[in-house]
Amino acid sequence: MLVNATEMLLKARDGHYAVGQFNINNLEWTKSVLLTAQEMNSPVILGVSEGAGKYMTGFKTVAAMVKAMDESLGITVPVALHLDHGTYEGAKACIEAGFTSIMFDGSHYPIDENVAKTTELVALAHENGLSIEAEVGSIGGEEDGVIGAGEVADPAECAKITALGIDFLAAGIGNIHGKYPANWKGLDFEALDKIHAATDNIPLVLHGGTGIPADMIKKAISLGVSKINVNTECQLSFAAATREYIEAGKDQQGKGFDPRKLLAPGAEAIKATVREKIELFGSANKA
Repeated sequence: MLVNATEMLLKARDGHYAVGQFNINNLEWTKSVLLTAQEMNSPVILGVSEGAGKYMTGFKTVAAMVKAMDESLGITVPVALHLDHGTYEGAKACIEAGFTSIMFDGSHYPIDENVAKTTELVALAHENGLSIEAEVGSIGGEEDGVIGAGEVADPAECAKITALGIDFLAAGIGNIHGKYPANWKGLDFEALDKIHAATDNIPLVLHGGTGIPADMIKKAISLGVSKINVNTECQLSFAAATREYIEAGKDQQGKGFDPRKLLAPGAEAIKATVREKIELFGSANKA
């Protein structure tokens, strides 16, 4: 059931759990996430980066695929199709393409420019029934060529962006895209607590969910995080399962080279990762 993400995240905030955003890259990814969310009776957010959208031939293709798959699989849990780390132009394109939610990442702009662009996109998103996420303080690591040093967000700037009417906020608290290095200092919970206090209890978003220890995840949820993004972990699971299948020579047995067989172990590995995260985030049976 395709919906925007506002209601599911307000319920998560009030219920002290988080909804997982799992980024999709193709049909197998999408199918695995949807089936697992349905199995777990959990709301879910399908994240699409601009790079992944381009890879899948465009946002209109992605929206059509997700809508058709949602209906064909008989999915009844709430599902949001969400642009991840969108540019100003990308956000507009996703509104037109039929997404149900967008993220505008204006964190690399001066705060006044971030405010101006976010203000326009809030009006446009809400006019079309979409939810909108904004960002203050960059997320560490690299995603689609956007590099962040992991700056901790300024609570005053977070409050300024929140006041624009956004539905949920991504605020940097030392989190990183991709694998966490051995010398990572961990999440800055003091900063998260200040941001939560400054933003009128808006649902907060934790990017870079791969590799964060379970105790940190649970503490972040207790401090207002209602949406947690996972991408790299699914990619790693998919790659490991596919490698194991090929190294065992299964692609050379019978018709093991058939893409439906070749990609099946990776798809099952994605399901296992999503299942594990849904349990950790506490969103099972919350649909």
